[in-house]
Amino acid sequence: MKTAVSALALAAGLTLSLPLLAESRTAYGPQLEGFSYPHPLKHYRFESQGKALEMAFMDVEPQGKANGRTALLLHGKNFCGATWERTIEVLSQAGYRVIAPDQVGFCSSSKPEGYQFSFAQLAHNTQALLEQESIEQVTVIGHSMGGMLATRLALNYPQRVEQLVLVNPIGLEDWQAEGVPYASIDQLYQSELKTDFDSIKAYQQKFYYNGSWKPEYERWVGMLAGMYAGDGKEQVAWNQAQTSEMVFTQPVIHEFSRIRTPTLLLIGGLDRTAPGANRAPEDVAKRLGNYPELGRQAAAMIPDATLVAFPDLGHSPQVEAPEEFHRALLERLEAQR
Repeated sequence: MKTAVSALALAAGLTLSLPLLAESRTAYGPQLEGFSYPHPLKHYRFESQGKALEMAFMDVEPQGKANGRTALLLHGKNFCGATWERTIEVLSQAGYRVIAPDQVGFCSSSKPEGYQFSFAQLAHNTQALLEQESIEQVTVIGHSMGGMLATRLALNYPQRVEQLVLVNPIGLEDWQAEGVPYASIDQLYQSELKTDFDSIKAYQQKFYYNGSWKPEYERWVGMLAGMYAGDGKEQVAWNQAQTSEMVFTQPVIHEFSRIRTPTLLLIGGLDRTAPGANRAPEDVAKRLGNYPELGRQAAAMIPDATLVAFPDLGHSPQVEAPEEFHRALLERLEAQR
C-alpha cells in the first residue's frame, strides 16, 4: 500500500512539473516572440546607425498612490525587462511609474546586423526613449550589465537621473587590467552558438546562486534559452557576442569618482560573477568577482554612495529573496530623498 501511494505521489509530482518543463524548453523567436511578458509591451521606433530599430518596453502606471516619480529598470546581459516582474509590481504599488525596456540587441528588441554596440550608444537610445515619453527625470535601477549602462546614463545625462541604484553590477573591476585575456567577437560568437538551456542553468547556478537552485528560476533560463533554440539563433548569438565584447572592453569603474548622483549599491555577497574568468589564468580567476570587497571599494569611489549588503544572497537578490531586497530598496530610496 505504501509503495502504491508513493508511486501515485511521484506520478502526481511529475504531472505537475510537466507544464513548467514544457514552458522552460520552449523555442522563441529572435525578439522573444512567443514569450509572455508580465505587462503589455510598447515599442519605441527610431533610426540609429542607418538602421530602423525598435526598443520594446513596459510602461506601468502607479497602482498605489502616485508619488510623481518614475523608475527606469535596466536589465542585465543574461536577463530581460521581464525579469524585473516582481520589482515592477513593488515599485508600482509604492506609487512609481515604471519603465522597463529591453535594450537593442536583447530580448524583445531589434537584433541588428552590423551595429556598433557601446554603453554610450545604449544610453543615448534609452534617454531618447525617455524623451519620447516626456519623462524628465528618473530613478535608474540597473542590475548586472544594466549597472554598467545605468552608470553611463548617469554620467552622460546627469540631468535625467535623480537617483542611481546599482544591483550587483558587473564592471566593479576592470577584467583586462586584472589580466583576463581578450576574446574576439568571432571567438565569442562560436561560444555563444553552443548556448542552450543546460549551459545557461549551469552558469547561473554556479555563479549567481552559490550552487543552489529554485524551481522559479527555470522560467528565466527558459526565456533566454528559447531564443537560442529558435530560428533566429545566429543573430541572437552574434549580438550576444558583440555585447560581451562591449562589456569587457568598456569599463566604467574608472569614472566612478565622476558620478554626482546619489547612488545606492545593493550587493549580494555570494555573487562571483566575473566575465572572462573562464579564460583567465587560475591565479587571476581566483581573485575575480569578490563582491563583498568590490562593493566596499565602489562605495568608497562614488562620492555620494550608500552600500547595502546582503551577505547570504547572490547575483540576483531581487529574484532570490524579493521581500528582503525590495524592503531595503524602498527604505533606501526614501532615505536618499
